[in-house]
Amino acid sequence: MKISAESRDNIVVLTLKGNLLGGPDADSFYNEVKSFLDKGNRQFVLDLSNVKLMNSSGLGILIKALKPVREAGGDFHLASVTEKIDSLFMITKLYQVFKSFPNVEQASRAFE
Repeated sequence: MKISAESRDNIVVLTLKGNLLGGPDADSFYNEVKSFLDKGNRQFVLDLSNVKLMNSSGLGILIKALKPVREAGGDFHLASVTEKIDSLFMITKLYQVFKSFPNVEQASRAFE
C-alpha cells in the first residue's frame, strides 16, 4: 500500500493506494497519522478511491489510528469508498464509527 498526504486548510487528506491488509502497512499508516497529530492536525480525510482490497487487519489499521485522533479531539472522514470496500464497512457496521462521503471535497467540507 502507498500513502500520500496533502494538507488542505488544516485538513490532512491521506490517499491510500493498493491493498490494505495489515503487516508493515499498519505501522506506516499509524506513524503517518501520528506524525500529523504531533504537528497539531486533528482533521483527516481518508481517500479510499484507490484501495482495491481490505480485510479485517486493514479495518484494524483504521480503527487503531482513529483512537488517538479522537482522543485529540479530531476525526476521520472516509471519501470515495469503492463498492467492494463499502460492503465491508456495511457488513461490519463500521459506518457507525466512520462517516463516509462521495468524494474528498464533501468529506472536507463536513468538518466546517
